[in-house]
Amino acid sequence: MRILLVEDEPAAARMTAKGLREQAYAVDTVAAGEAACYQASVADYDAIVLDVLLPLKNGLEVCRQIRRDGASITILMLTARDSVEARIAGLDSGADDYLTKPFDFGELLARLRALIRRGARPLLPERVRIADLELDTRSHRVFKRGREVPLTTREYALLEYLARRGGEVVGRAEIAEHVWDESYEPFSNVIEVYVRRLRQKLDDPGSESLIRTRRGEGYALVQPREDRP
Repeated sequence: MRILLVEDEPAAARMTAKGLREQAYAVDTVAAGEAACYQASVADYDAIVLDVLLPLKNGLEVCRQIRRDGASITILMLTARDSVEARIAGLDSGADDYLTKPFDFGELLARLRALIRRGARPLLPERVRIADLELDTRSHRVFKRGREVPLTTREYALLEYLARRGGEVVGRAEIAEHVWDESYEPFSNVIEVYVRRLRQKLDDPGSESLIRTRRGEGYALVQPREDRP
């Protein structure tokens, strides 16, 4: 899933982005309110983590503008102000939840999971089975016939996104939008490279791949024919 992190404190932005990426999120970071509004208007984010104290255009103004523009994207607001009045102001501006700094990173992750679960793109169950594969969506581990398959963070993110779509064909642009961040180069073959890596790690030699290619359209993660009801 792709997150927009809006934080003007460089050290906090680096640490938060690093932690989110380690949890298989694709993360774009901006440090100013105007940049946040622009990014929210041009990219399809699953959630925004928004600091209140931003230069020029603060987080409350950013939140209000995003809602005025008609976007229903999930917004988690961060602030050092822990008064009731500050929390009310954040929620009334259009935020979906409010987290006071300093916060435990585990709580940030839990709140994001809860918000996304209530949003347009619900989380997968904690355990997902596809043929002889099992995805643990909480620990981001994958098992094949009970044995763990070592995947990189990006490999896991791609596999989970395909699993989330439940057998639908997903195009390259949509995969790039949610699995990669703004550094993705649209003319590269990086998606094909990662699909090939997943096939090498997950498929049995000589068997039909779980990741099917629809030429000119994209990829789908499907059950083998013999496993379908």
